[in-house]
Amino acid sequence: MASCAALALAFPAFPQTASQDQGQGPVIKTEVNLVNVFATVRDKNHRVVTDLKQDDFRIAEDGHDEKIAFFSKEMNLPITLGLLLDTSGSEQNMLPAIQDGGSRFLHRVLKKGDEAMIISFDSDVDLLSDFTDDRSILDRAINKARINIPGGGMIAGNPGPVGGNITGTALYDAIYLACGDKLNGEAGRKAIVIVTDAQDEGSKTRLEEAVEAAQRTDTVIHVLLVYDPRYGGNTGVARKLTEDTGGRLIVVNSEKRLEEAFDQISEELRSQYMLGYYPTNNTKDGKFRKIKVDMANHDLKVLARKGYYAPKH
Repeated sequence: MASCAALALAFPAFPQTASQDQGQGPVIKTEVNLVNVFATVRDKNHRVVTDLKQDDFRIAEDGHDEKIAFFSKEMNLPITLGLLLDTSGSEQNMLPAIQDGGSRFLHRVLKKGDEAMIISFDSDVDLLSDFTDDRSILDRAINKARINIPGGGMIAGNPGPVGGNITGTALYDAIYLACGDKLNGEAGRKAIVIVTDAQDEGSKTRLEEAVEAAQRTDTVIHVLLVYDPRYGGNTGVARKLTEDTGGRLIVVNSEKRLEEAFDQISEELRSQYMLGYYPTNNTKDGKFRKIKVDMANHDLKVLARKGYYAPKH
């Protein structure tokens, strides 16, 4: 069984953060003890709220209230994005719409300084494009996605922790590899958008390990749940992936809804707040710490990650 132990040792438990001087663009810097949380807020009519202040937020770690030390609106902080496309047989009828919607999504969401990669997965996990800001390369990569036959389960020719033959749909392996092999070394905001029915058949990685890989690399997972009614979709898996990492789950039942879902994720990625705090509990025990973000106005709903792994000695 694959393990996230290697990631635990390699990833700095406290992510990098950003500050912005007046008249300058966002600057990435490292704060050794700082925990940062990116949050998106919607009102009761599901509209994104972009005019909030620090006092509108409350944050707690393991039930203990924490003082917000840094606050900013992050509309322009660079994003490192992974677009993961399910190319198993159950997505065959929707693949052309997924490719078209995915290309439009990247053209809309990516700004100067952003990068994206494209991965397809079924019985194999294939890196179709490494991180790049070149839209034409990303478009070509998306258009290369095909419904594949069973194979070796590799990414960029490297079996990694999930090497060997895979049958079925390697969703968890794709997430593990995207986070552990690709996003692990990236700074700033990191997100994965997965277009899938969330049915996993044959991954060597467990669901919990895939989630942990995302949490250790501070990666938010968004899922567009696209499925053929004849096969069904695994809403429970999709919900765990998104809720445990602070992402959005959107059920897609038509091509029009797919386009709307891509637009919604694009809007959220460009309408975030950053909350930074120095945890009261500074014990370096490597344990998972739960984060809870609340709003002073209870009519507002916040989307943020649920926790992080503390550093180890």
